[in-house]
Amino acid sequence: MRIHDIVNCLEEFAPSALQESWDNSGLITGNLSWEASSALVSLDVTEAVVDEAIAGGENLIIAHHPFIFSALKKVTGRTEAERILIKAIKHDIAIYAAHTSIDVVNGGVSYMMARKLGLENVETLSKTKELLKKMAVYVPVSHATLVRDAMFSAGAGHVGNYRSCSFNAAGKGTFMATEAATPYLGSQGEFVETDEVKIETVFPFYLQSKVISAMLGVHPYEEVAYDVIPLDNQAGNVGLGVAGYLSEAVKADVFLSHVKDVFGCEAVKYAGDGSKDVRKIALCGGAGSSLIAEARQAGADLYLTGDIKYHQFFEADNSMVIADIGHYESEQFTKELFLEIVTNKFSKFAIRLSNVQTNPVKYLF
Repeated sequence: MRIHDIVNCLEEFAPSALQESWDNSGLITGNLSWEASSALVSLDVTEAVVDEAIAGGENLIIAHHPFIFSALKKVTGRTEAERILIKAIKHDIAIYAAHTSIDVVNGGVSYMMARKLGLENVETLSKTKELLKKMAVYVPVSHATLVRDAMFSAGAGHVGNYRSCSFNAAGKGTFMATEAATPYLGSQGEFVETDEVKIETVFPFYLQSKVISAMLGVHPYEEVAYDVIPLDNQAGNVGLGVAGYLSEAVKADVFLSHVKDVFGCEAVKYAGDGSKDVRKIALCGGAGSSLIAEARQAGADLYLTGDIKYHQFFEADNSMVIADIGHYESEQFTKELFLEIVTNKFSKFAIRLSNVQTNPVKYLF
């Protein structure tokens, strides 16, 4: 087992290309070619977590939050991030983070929260646009199936719960090979008209080079005519937050007491009528206050997230309940998600959850 095997497994679920521009998901330190002895999973990377990995013999740490967000100009051990980096390099420990990449995928952080709360009919709350591209390629009839299957194998043609999706239109292609050409059909200087198929299919933007390479690898023409077009469509269930339903309506304060127990919260801050019946629940792991308006537009009775500012609680406006359970508390089960992703593919790989409590926030009662 190599580090790249584990990283590829995680990237299949949550491609790092989906991360926000300011984020630093991916392999932060270490080498993909290293042998992976075992892995430690944590929400955050702290010095204590690195020490735990050293003591346990793990040479891979999988975390949700990157410990480096901006460029380090010096590595002297002055800051915790610098000390983590020094210690990890000294002990040959690779550190991988999936942050906003696993926030936005179907089945990611917010979906894990919904699973813990038993929500039903869960869908992404704020779907991301401009993630899809469409390819149109012109192929001789004899090679249409071969080219189409190659693109599907590279990841094209996925639309929601459907696979191998394409549109195919018959037409006539024309060309004349010059003296420098080696044509598949006809000869140099000959005007050729042939039956072709225009194949159209879609793919996520980050698969573009893979899909094009797969198509070119089996296309018979020396010069291939194809178009790649950006789309403004929403990309399935990719996006932030989720909304789902309780099996039956309950009072808001009863539901929040249940949330407090499930997430082990020391406190829950909320605004709105605690005696209100709630059934449709919207939620977002981490700092999700920017989705309050979208939760309300979705008809949520209650919106649950972390890091809500004082004035944002007023946005409840008596139309729904807004609750803040804390950043760490809302994302803590991401550790279990990482464990599940890896063990589902590599059942015999040694991986465990960190025992270090990394939440920096404390409460005094």
